[in-house]
Amino acid sequence: MKKIESLKNKRDRDKTGLFVVEGERFVSEIPDKSLIDLVAFSETYAKNNDIEKYFENGNAFVISDAVFKYCSDTENPQGILAVCKKQEKSLKDIIKNKDNGFYIVAEELNDPGNLGTIIRTADASAVDGIILTRGSVDLYNPKVLRSTMGAIFHIDICQNCDISETVSMLKEKGVSVYAGHLKGEKYPYDLDLKKGTAFMIGNEARGLSDKATSLCDELVKIPIPGKAESLNASMAGGILMYEVVRQRLV
Repeated sequence: MKKIESLKNKRDRDKTGLFVVEGERFVSEIPDKSLIDLVAFSETYAKNNDIEKYFENGNAFVISDAVFKYCSDTENPQGILAVCKKQEKSLKDIIKNKDNGFYIVAEELNDPGNLGTIIRTADASAVDGIILTRGSVDLYNPKVLRSTMGAIFHIDICQNCDISETVSMLKEKGVSVYAGHLKGEKYPYDLDLKKGTAFMIGNEARGLSDKATSLCDELVKIPIPGKAESLNASMAGGILMYEVVRQRLV
């Protein structure tokens, strides 16, 4: 069980190429059972649920409730977790030859909850891929994973990407790159988002860097008629993504 415990650390996740998902729903979302390295159950969960199917590959274990809680990263563990193999993607894997590709680029996004929520919303919005620049929170951080609610298995994501290379490749594929920015002169509703579209979302505290902003085709702002100065990254991302959905459904 030391293996499971060690994967709470990014260094060990990077070294082994493994990460942990917890909860019945999350484990059930794993699309390919060959991605599973092992499955562990608490004694209580094993007594009250049918777990026979997980023993087919021989990499399943029942451990005491106390040991399971020690291994778990949640306050109230459900009693089931899986160690999974990472599916690393490159920019070339993400940015495809598609007439109306739809992408999210996150620059140095640091909050795990924000990233997880963006991934979940992107999955719901049929985004083709998410690109995380260097300096962003680790995709396999336990808090990120929990916030995705399993969506991490449904959408292509690459991390540690160079912002200049990313924008260059998007534009080569005919994708317009828009920066979510308070200084934007247009609203997302003013744009033609039925064509290839990428929205760039910046760091929670600093927003987008000057470099990233300069690479974009246009700056886009979300109307804020109230007194709040801005929206958090995941909320802003959700509004932008669903404007794409709205236009493409019309």
